[in-house]
Amino acid sequence: MALQTRPTRTDSSWIIVVLAGVCAGLQVWKLPSAIPLLRDDLSMTLLQAGTLLGIVQVAGMLGGLAVSLLAELIGERRCLATGLILLCLGSATGAVAWSPAPLMASRAVEGAGFILVAVTGPGLIHRSTPRRRLPAAIGFWGAYQGISTFLGLVAGALVLQVLPWRAWWWATAVLALAPLPLVLARVPRDKAGGRGTAAAVTRIARTVRSAGPWAVGLTFACYTLQWMAVIGFLPTIYRDNGMTGSWPGVLSAVVGGANALGSIATATLLPRGLPVRALLIPAFTLMAATSLLTFTLDWQTLPAGAVLRFGCVTAFSLIGGAIPATLLRAAVELTPRDGSAPATMGLIQQVFNTGSFAGPAIAAWLATRTGGWQSTWWITCTCAGAGIIGSLCLNRRSPARLSRERLDRCEGGLPVGAQAAQHAHDHGHQDVLDAVVAEVAADVEHHVPMDRGP
Repeated sequence: MALQTRPTRTDSSWIIVVLAGVCAGLQVWKLPSAIPLLRDDLSMTLLQAGTLLGIVQVAGMLGGLAVSLLAELIGERRCLATGLILLCLGSATGAVAWSPAPLMASRAVEGAGFILVAVTGPGLIHRSTPRRRLPAAIGFWGAYQGISTFLGLVAGALVLQVLPWRAWWWATAVLALAPLPLVLARVPRDKAGGRGTAAAVTRIARTVRSAGPWAVGLTFACYTLQWMAVIGFLPTIYRDNGMTGSWPGVLSAVVGGANALGSIATATLLPRGLPVRALLIPAFTLMAATSLLTFTLDWQTLPAGAVLRFGCVTAFSLIGGAIPATLLRAAVELTPRDGSAPATMGLIQQVFNTGSFAGPAIAAWLATRTGGWQSTWWITCTCAGAGIIGSLCLNRRSPARLSRERLDRCEGGLPVGAQAAQHAHDHGHQDVLDAVVAEVAADVEHHVPMDRGP
């Protein structure tokens, strides 16, 4: 029997996947700076604006596992490319919307494209990145939301000073397609030939029955709900407090960019063997503390109150960046044996996108009921407490150790791979055999650096 070799690993393909993630995230974060213009132009209520912020996550709430099945059948690279095309179509459709309803429908299309990119990105990075670069690659993937937040809010704040919001939608439609040629040229191709719907469904069902992805997804949702609730409305909060011009968008962008810095910084700590709980519990605790300071104190009565409040909300976002980097690094190691890597990410995305959808809507509802944003800390502190409980349910071991244990399932590591390959060959399990061959090849690359030639 001829063995299929692992996908070619390159040093640059993960950068292209992260770039695709950033361009997808821009479709989410082009909106906050435009909310005041949309409310005026389309006669939109604050609750409708909150729903508009969250509706892009609906596809992720409902279709994460469906996307994982699609990725199993047609391949992750094709799904990523399809997602970029849908993002472009959704943004272009939104640019000609005449009322809130068609704009929400266009955001749903963007959400479908976004979930295709978000579910397949980590798997593509994991299978195409040299192991020595994997922690950094996953760290940057964990930061793509913060990077796109910074770029989307800064660009939106500046563009919308001189152009109508419809021109901004057309511009982001073009940006959505920008990574597509690089994806097709540099990201390794999907393996030829599908393995059948029944086999794919079996692998997905095995993954769904595993507790690990559920625990990560629920803990992740405790982060995304509160972060989206705060950052999604931050430009509006600043404007409600009397700030004018491009400053609300620029300052909100700095806050969002701090989240990316937190994720990248955390990625440097993960290979050192820090336990998951040692990173997550302090992060959730400090998010609760900084949000409490942000929303409960009357900063306008304090000297330099605006600067201090900005520092608190920036710390909230910066510290929160540790959570996606830690959970995504753990997630790529949680796929059960004979399970589906896309299903792991699809399930996690489906759970935490529920939080991303609910966060802005709950924040808008609370602000409407209480007459201001001061009650937002109710959301953040509740989610932080639930996140700490979720963190206690996660594996004590560090992601780096989990990764090593997958390589060394018993003493010797590589001999175990050889035994597994022989067993799969003897019993005709081609899908298991493919996975073992890829993992053994990666182990050899990790343990025995090869001369790649000039």
